[in-house]
Amino acid sequence: MADGTTGAQMTALAARIAAKRDDLVALTQDLIRIPTLNPPGENYREICDYLDRRLRAHGFATQLIRAEGAPGDSDRYPRWNIIARCDGARTGDCVHFNSHTDVVDAGHGWTLDPFGGTLQDGKIYGRGACDMKGGLAASIIAAEAFIEAFPNHSGAIEISGTADEESGGYGGVAHLAQMGYFNPSRVQHVIIPEPLNKDRVCLGHRGGWWAEIETFGQIAHGSMPFLGDSAIRHMGAVLERFEDTLFPAMAARRTDMPVVPEGARSSTMNINSIHGGQAEQPSGSTALPSHLVPDSCRIVIDRRFLIEERIEDVRGEVEAILDGLRDSRPKFDYALRELNYVLPSMTDRDAPVARTVAQAVRAVMGKEAEFVASPGSYDQKHIDRIGKLRNCVAYGPGILELAHKPDEYVGVDDMLQSAEVMARSLATLLLPDSGPEAE
Repeated sequence: MADGTTGAQMTALAARIAAKRDDLVALTQDLIRIPTLNPPGENYREICDYLDRRLRAHGFATQLIRAEGAPGDSDRYPRWNIIARCDGARTGDCVHFNSHTDVVDAGHGWTLDPFGGTLQDGKIYGRGACDMKGGLAASIIAAEAFIEAFPNHSGAIEISGTADEESGGYGGVAHLAQMGYFNPSRVQHVIIPEPLNKDRVCLGHRGGWWAEIETFGQIAHGSMPFLGDSAIRHMGAVLERFEDTLFPAMAARRTDMPVVPEGARSSTMNINSIHGGQAEQPSGSTALPSHLVPDSCRIVIDRRFLIEERIEDVRGEVEAILDGLRDSRPKFDYALRELNYVLPSMTDRDAPVARTVAQAVRAVMGKEAEFVASPGSYDQKHIDRIGKLRNCVAYGPGILELAHKPDEYVGVDDMLQSAEVMARSLATLLLPDSGPEAE
């Protein structure tokens, strides 16, 4: 700051955040202990009510918004979101911290309670600890500490907890963006505390294309398969062609985006699921299967593509393989159904919020921030495409590779350092005498 007090003020701000360690731990544990599983979308209202009480008690005005009509929204599983806002003493920019509140299924392999929020050896364990309730908690602590230290700041601070990021974000950020909450006239800077590691600033993400492919056959008695036509064998030919042609072609492509980890610098595709023939028997059933040639087989593919690729070409190369099999393989026929797609998103590393967060990382950690891009998409896509706001980055605590795994955790020290980075970023963007050189 121009008045020469920046060093003392930032030291005091860091001390204020450090003093909130126990609060940060308790807040993170409370959030983990609300099992906001998606699918189906459980306890969204409960976590929004919790955040509502917390943030109103610290001077924020809050809104709870249901994404009625969004995919997945129902009376049983309503898609609830919260936006909290604290206005400063003067006009200025609005800095918005957006975190998703939903988590994926715990799965198997845990050695600790996935919804217990266990604190052990400086780490908090639980589903969503890393992705991304630790980041949400860090942003809340950062905002509260900053407001306490600088009550006369300019502009506004917003914190949102949004639904359904793990299934595309259509009941969360996409809905809010359509309502105008991410219009650049009301929000100027967005930080999404996704777990890309505390010394990285994430500028964007690869694209994604999801589709279902079905192959067809003819049902017959399993003892006389020559009288039928196996849809599963036809799907085997599809998978073989993918292995022989598509996977090598994707592996040969490289992007200039700074995607991490290294394997994601190429195009990738995952076979999400395969279903063919009879439905599986319910768990515990002792019934034996009947003897049938399968007349249908379906797979779901998850194709991640680079900013250098066009969505039309991504679709086209799969269609070309399927059409080639229809021309060359007797009785082969298929149906292709697109489930969803997301275009790549990329913020310029010289954008104000990217530059500001990177400078704060250097000030707090004594090292240059690494600019990266995410292998998977996150809610930046909606802020970019719907909100038309391109001054957006992901920055938060947590190790990317722990997301969605058993014994997921977030380090308490990492959350504290990330909170200090976020608070310093607020100082640069919302204090009138602050600027990029203030470290």
